[in-house]
Amino acid sequence: CGHRRPGYDKQPTQRFEFIPMWGFKVFFCYAPRRVNCSECGIHVERMPWVKGKHRLTESYAWFLAGWAKRLSWKEVGEAFHTTWHHVFCSVEMAVFWGRERMELSGIKAIGVDEIQWQRGHHYLTLVYQIDASCRRLLWIGKNRKVKTLLGFFRWFGKERTGNLQYICSDMWKPYLKVI
Repeated sequence: CGHRRPGYDKQPTQRFEFIPMWGFKVFFCYAPRRVNCSECGIHVERMPWVKGKHRLTESYAWFLAGWAKRLSWKEVGEAFHTTWHHVFCSVEMAVFWGRERMELSGIKAIGVDEIQWQRGHHYLTLVYQIDASCRRLLWIGKNRKVKTLLGFFRWFGKERTGNLQYICSDMWKPYLKVI
């Protein structure tokens, strides 16, 4: 609930990974307290430097996500002596944060295309906003099927879809069926 309450007891000391300095790992060591709330019961106190049960500080997660825009996730992990999974979770956190705050009103034109990923015939469907004032990636879907593109329009919503004036796409039949 976020209210100040009396302490109940302490948990064992936990290590929270922070941004490395001069190539050395940095950790915050802290023993979280449990608090006794008359409304909510007994809970672990909120720690402002970490979300939930994660072991990476928020500032370190943003740091890793920023580097992951420039390097592969594996290279980021190697450069900062952390795991690929920590980099993945940091990028996921940044994407989730951005998706929650993404402004979708006023989109008049979109472009639909696919890219190949991995070997063989594995594709991702990409939907971009291509208005004159803003060009950005809106959505990524696995495969290049009718069902995939329908997933975008379900996510985008009927009202916003009705406001679209232009849809650019190649002549891929599953896309044309949906459009």
